[in-house]
Amino acid sequence: MKKFLIVILSVFFVSSFLVCANVNQVLAYDLELNGGLMETGLGTGHFIPTGMDTTPLPERIGDIIGAILAFVGVIFLILMIYGGYTWMMARGNEEQTTKAKSIIRNALIGIVVVLAAYAVTLFLRYYVIQVA
Repeated sequence: MKKFLIVILSVFFVSSFLVCANVNQVLAYDLELNGGLMETGLGTGHFIPTGMDTTPLPERIGDIIGAILAFVGVIFLILMIYGGYTWMMARGNEEQTTKAKSIIRNALIGIVVVLAAYAVTLFLRYYVIQVA
């Protein structure tokens, strides 16, 4: 069973890097250079050239927190699936059933703590910091 879990996690880990492929390498026609969108964006004031990013620091930190929370959500899903699989394969074995329930309970407690921390962060960001 450990071998099966390692294979599934390895496939998931390797395939997650395939999603991050650069789209410009795949496309034969580069719309950014040949489509006239940069000129239009510069003319209307909606395009900021590279190196002049004016995104505020709290917004960047919020993006990083969002990415981390997405990763935590994936870990939660994997733990829930593993706990459910362990429970189904227990076949009445009380020790395995207890282990599966413990995995599921701990995963739920973890996701509740993470979501509560995120809620506090959002509250502070939008209602306390912006008012001051």
